[in-house]
Amino acid sequence: MKAWVGVTDWSWYEFLANQPRLEEVNFWQPGGSRAFTTIGPGELFLFKLRRPHDVIAGGGFFAHSALLPLGLAWESFGTGNGAASLADMKRLIDRYRSSEGTSDPNYTIGCVVLVQPFFLPRSRWIPAPPDWKPNIVQGKTYDLTTEPGLSIFEQVRDALTAPSGEPSWPVLLRDLPADPRERYGEPVLVRPRLGQGTFRVLVTDAYDRKCALSSEKVLPVLEAAHIRPYVDEGPHRVDNGILLRSDLHILFDRGYLTVTPGHRVEVSRRIHEEFDNGREYHALHGQDLRLPHRQECHPSREFLSWHNDNVYRG
Repeated sequence: MKAWVGVTDWSWYEFLANQPRLEEVNFWQPGGSRAFTTIGPGELFLFKLRRPHDVIAGGGFFAHSALLPLGLAWESFGTGNGAASLADMKRLIDRYRSSEGTSDPNYTIGCVVLVQPFFLPRSRWIPAPPDWKPNIVQGKTYDLTTEPGLSIFEQVRDALTAPSGEPSWPVLLRDLPADPRERYGEPVLVRPRLGQGTFRVLVTDAYDRKCALSSEKVLPVLEAAHIRPYVDEGPHRVDNGILLRSDLHILFDRGYLTVTPGHRVEVSRRIHEEFDNGREYHALHGQDLRLPHRQECHPSREFLSWHNDNVYRG
């Protein structure tokens, strides 16, 4: 069981620390050359502020890593990117990309998606680990079952507990084990609760960035559709999502098309009856949905049945 202590930009941290409780944040990496694979989903990612602070000041739980165009990262996470606007976000990242030499304003960045983020008050900031070296540029991995990782974990738990003994982040502390050694051999600390942005990125990558019906690959027009909408108690889970071209997403949400529990596409005759058109859409009727490679990412039969019964207009 591991944690990553990541070197953190002060402006990014300060902006997010002053926001109301956040579901998710994007710990962006300016280079955009490779995905972050050092820790797995549910493992702890801690924010180590640069000098002169030189402390651990918060963290979150790793959910996913992706390489995304700057604009899509902003659309997915908004102010969860640590800036008030896309322009501010770009200015912040450009400070680290001055030597990249790209003229593309929508350049690719690395996105490390963290859920259940927490930002500690100054009085509870944690000193940098004793073995931390000043020349560490990105971060360092720690085993939480041995020193000094175990002490880091214990300090984080203590920092999340109010002086009264009550947890400052009750949901977070409920999920964390009292001792990470109790979960030795288990792959995660917590089961990440996904937010809307994380859901979008996970579904996009699960479907290899192609529409599940049309195989369209132009990212700006691809959207992660909830099978059972979030407002109707549908969760932000990959198996409750399908990647669709924007027009197909609209038709799916409005009940003009659906996907059966057997992953077969059905298109309602109402498209033709109401709009006297729709040949392109009716051509999709009866085709098989293009499924993600990973079985656990396939659309849930339960959610598909719900959509068939409650949304599809037949």
